[in-house]
Amino acid sequence: MSHRKPEINFKYVFNYGYNPSYVNGAQGGFSPRGEMVINFFLERQALPDTITHEITSEGAIGRQTGCEPENLDSSLVRFIDTGVVMSYENARVFHAWLGDKLSELDQMHSARAAFEESQVAGQA
Repeated sequence: MSHRKPEINFKYVFNYGYNPSYVNGAQGGFSPRGEMVINFFLERQALPDTITHEITSEGAIGRQTGCEPENLDSSLVRFIDTGVVMSYENARVFHAWLGDKLSELDQMHSARAAFEESQVAGQA
């Protein structure tokens, strides 16, 4: 007689528009209801709204003569494409899951470094 524990299978269903985004930062906090709000962003240099070039006597595009806005050198963009809202309990579970995944990655990096060191040590 089997004493197998009950099991459940989860099927993953993806939204038709599912498209993973690269992010390099997050901003957030708590909603008035105490839920965790996290907005993920891609931080990058700002792009101009318009640039102006002179036209050369040959009719080609010449040197740049203008840029709007003018203060692009002192501007960065944090483009927010997606965000998540989760309960405190789910945030704790997500935190533990993320910690586990980071530990796995640390172990892979250590194994790779050890392998690469052994390859270098084997060369004479």
